[in-house]
Amino acid sequence: MTIDRNALGFGFGERSIFAADPWSTRGRLYPEGASLTRSEFQRDRDRIVHTTAFRRLKHKTQVFIGPDSDHYRTRLTHTIEVAQIARALARAFRIDEDLAEGVALVHDFGHTPFGHTGEDALDEVLKPYGGFDHNAQSLRIVTKLERRYAEFDGLNLTWETLEGLVKHNGPLMTPDGEGTRGPVPLPITEYCALQDLDLASYASLEAQAAAVADDIAYNTHDIDDGIRSGYLTFDMLEDVPFLAGLMREVREKYPNLEEDRFTHEIMRRQITRMVEDVIGVAQSRLSRIKPMSADDIRQAGETIITFSEQMAETDRQIKKLLFSRIYRHPDIMRIRAGAAQIVTDLFHAYMEEPSLMKSHYWVEHIAGLETPAKARHVGDYLAGMTDTYAVRVHRQLFDHTPDLR
Repeated sequence: MTIDRNALGFGFGERSIFAADPWSTRGRLYPEGASLTRSEFQRDRDRIVHTTAFRRLKHKTQVFIGPDSDHYRTRLTHTIEVAQIARALARAFRIDEDLAEGVALVHDFGHTPFGHTGEDALDEVLKPYGGFDHNAQSLRIVTKLERRYAEFDGLNLTWETLEGLVKHNGPLMTPDGEGTRGPVPLPITEYCALQDLDLASYASLEAQAAAVADDIAYNTHDIDDGIRSGYLTFDMLEDVPFLAGLMREVREKYPNLEEDRFTHEIMRRQITRMVEDVIGVAQSRLSRIKPMSADDIRQAGETIITFSEQMAETDRQIKKLLFSRIYRHPDIMRIRAGAAQIVTDLFHAYMEEPSLMKSHYWVEHIAGLETPAKARHVGDYLAGMTDTYAVRVHRQLFDHTPDLR
């Protein structure tokens, strides 16, 4: 049976010349036959959505650990919001929406329970064994730890999706082989020995769209959750001129708007203005660079989909506001300390008695491993935990578990 792919609406004629081409992918580590109904990037996206790692995101912290409200973002809802913005940007440039969405959906797979608090705690206990980096852990999950397919470990994603996962924030190495942000994490260099992800180049435009979508999403929605929690007030938002202007605009148009609607009107304008800013910058750079292929994007020597200098300053101001008013608030710091203690306690318990990791597939062999290898497996197990599971097993193993409320 043959299928006319042109009739399925993949939009060959509409695609930009510099878009990543799913029909000319650099391939998968383990060769597979083509699908009759889906592009290679669609298959990647679908595999990502059906993973255990994706489902676990629903009980992993975005900002607020152990929240009393069902309305705060989790790592999963944040990821979905990032994917929506990434697709919108991809559509604007007529590049591959499925690749942009796939990178967005997978970019936080490696996050630990309790958000960046858990990551910092796990990095600290793993420092003697190479440390911990959530981006490298995401790669480890999709190339090794997901165990679903009969013929390979991981998801066997395309080169382009893996490239976007590890390089969406820019090159990891200089042309001379030096790390651009310190040493390249070992899981990334180990995988590149099998399939070179060209760590010295920029990622595709699709991956760049996913990266800036991440910034737009959490800058906006952390404000929304901050207002909901009471840690942020509208008066505090006045400290950021950009936000003050949005609030003034909404008040002038809707002078008697209730608080929830007022917040939403600010947030939707913030997303729109940031997306429009990014599109304007990218169009200007594309006009100057005149790329004729996806590889021209990789060799452009600069990020193309990014904020203008003015919006980048706004981004810095918003992050400063969020750090001072939410992330470093005494109440949040107390909860973070308790969460870090849970991760640290569990790491030492599992290192001492690996058989406690009852659901870890390697548990029958881990006790005989050398300490660095054993520590990496313990790190894998801990990183995969949800907030709720980490708290539950800590209560089973220890007499006192910190209160995260």
